[in-house]
Amino acid sequence: MTTLALISAIVATGHDEDLPPLIDACARAGLQTRTLAWDDASVAWPRVDAALLRCPWDYTERLPEFLAWCEHTARAVPLFNPLSVIRWNTDKHYLRDLAQAGVPVVATRFVEPHDEPLETLQEFLREHSAAEFVVKPAVSAGSRDTQRYRREQEFAAGNHIARLLDENRSVMLQPYLDAVDSSGETALIFFDGRFSHAIRKAAQLAPGDAQAATPFASKGISATTAADDELALAERILAATQRVLRLETPLLYARVDLLRDPQGQPCLLELELTEPSLFFAQAPGAADRLVQAVLGRLPHTSVRTRTDPV
Repeated sequence: MTTLALISAIVATGHDEDLPPLIDACARAGLQTRTLAWDDASVAWPRVDAALLRCPWDYTERLPEFLAWCEHTARAVPLFNPLSVIRWNTDKHYLRDLAQAGVPVVATRFVEPHDEPLETLQEFLREHSAAEFVVKPAVSAGSRDTQRYRREQEFAAGNHIARLLDENRSVMLQPYLDAVDSSGETALIFFDGRFSHAIRKAAQLAPGDAQAATPFASKGISATTAADDELALAERILAATQRVLRLETPLLYARVDLLRDPQGQPCLLELELTEPSLFFAQAPGAADRLVQAVLGRLPHTSVRTRTDPV
């Protein structure tokens, strides 16, 4: 029986609500699974047939180590999504690439470790009239180290930026769009390039909230119907991604997070291609659709009988 490794992290054990329905869907399809932590040194990765990234949610604090693991694993078995996608998508500078490719992206200013934090922030505020803005690391998961500020809080925000820069981390500045509070985010999920389902996510950053301590929890999740313009933009974003990365096949899985800009048009907030929550609980049948897409990517030579445990 073919064995699929579902890649977690030691610290993420028990936090991924997508895993139980995914494991059940794999069993229905005759696919054996092992939930394995990427940072478990005892695992012999050649003993599985493929590896599907699911919840390695501590990679943001250990990115070089995680990417080295991905490279090592990809030499042994097929890794989904592939290594080139993971390298690109784990740093949100990818938004710059997509903006240059013509994709409408939430206005983003990157602050690099050599920049002056307060001076750069003040320049950003002169360029944007939004009453509030967001400071977040370019390498992050969930809302960790992310905070929402009012314009008059520029010194507090400048200190936040400086702390991240002192840790040699790039920072993103974005206007806080009012549509987040009124309508929330729309996340569109695709498997093998085909639209599967959509969810609505309520605002995650309340004014004055401290930075989230973990990347695990999202609140206010509900199933939704994607609007025609949201679906059209998501498909355009995935096509642009294929061109930018020169991919020959569609992405196995993708989550496209959209917001409405002040003119009411959808724009890209984040493109999740590494370890996104896929919200199977809100979409019956979605886990089975992902499994069928996985089966289509497994090399026939990988199917073999084994008796040795992983």
